[in-house]
Amino acid sequence: MPAAIPSPTTGVWHLGPFPLRAYALCILVGIGVAVWITSRRLADRGYPPEKALDISAWAVPFGIVGGRIYHVITTPEPYFGQNGNPVHALYIWQGGLGIWGAIALGAVGAWIGARRQGVAFLDFADAAAPGVAVAHAIGRWGNWFNNELYGRPTDAPWGLQIHCWDESLGKAVTCEGTSSTVQGIYQPTFLYESIFLLLLALALVLVDRRFRLHRGQVLGLYVAGYPIGRIVVEKMRTDTAELIFGQRLNVWTSIVVFLLGLAIIWWCRRYPHTPRGIPQGESRPATEEAAAPEAKSQHTE
Repeated sequence: MPAAIPSPTTGVWHLGPFPLRAYALCILVGIGVAVWITSRRLADRGYPPEKALDISAWAVPFGIVGGRIYHVITTPEPYFGQNGNPVHALYIWQGGLGIWGAIALGAVGAWIGARRQGVAFLDFADAAAPGVAVAHAIGRWGNWFNNELYGRPTDAPWGLQIHCWDESLGKAVTCEGTSSTVQGIYQPTFLYESIFLLLLALALVLVDRRFRLHRGQVLGLYVAGYPIGRIVVEKMRTDTAELIFGQRLNVWTSIVVFLLGLAIIWWCRRYPHTPRGIPQGESRPATEEAAAPEAKSQHTE
């Protein structure tokens, strides 16, 4: 067996009768980091940093529901196919959250929360984009704990050791016909995607600081940037997926989302530039109304 990155043999621990699942912990840690990053970036835009947590209270539940709905729709076999169980569609802790659905419905929740908190949605979206990328990068390690979403077999020294896995138990089991739990060595696509997302988050922050962008353009860069890495990773994956014209569904989704990101960047040229350095003690709408009356209507975007 060649040298390889080891994978955990268990993804759940029990504290008495209560299961503690690594997948859920990775998601929770990612959410916490994202809220912290967003609060710092909101403060840079002149908003009270605690608004990030208030808005996230809407965005996160919407995002989890949206991610699960997308996963179930695009991977229906385990739930509605032969030997499938529809009830398992509710078992989020076993893995299965589609990022496309999470971002789409999470944005709806963020829009609701932003309106309730008096924060311009585009300002919040721009502030949140790097944090969302970091949260996604951390969440990918939940796939590592679950021994899932790997690529083709490889003999590279950075190959990922994958175990035969029982999803209901959340741990490795002996592979059929062998005395070992090791299934093989595969491309660590979860790691590739995690690294790409961290680089994307860094690039968004640097571009936001270096250039005078319009409101919403950081969001557009994130929406257009993520599919670039996702297509590369998606072409390496070997797990079951819906195919359209010979390509995995997520490849086509990535292309559509990339074009959507470009459209957002272009469309947002009509909005004012991102505000900087407004004291938190001042009223943002009043400050901007005095400085640029034409920007007043943008607070409800």
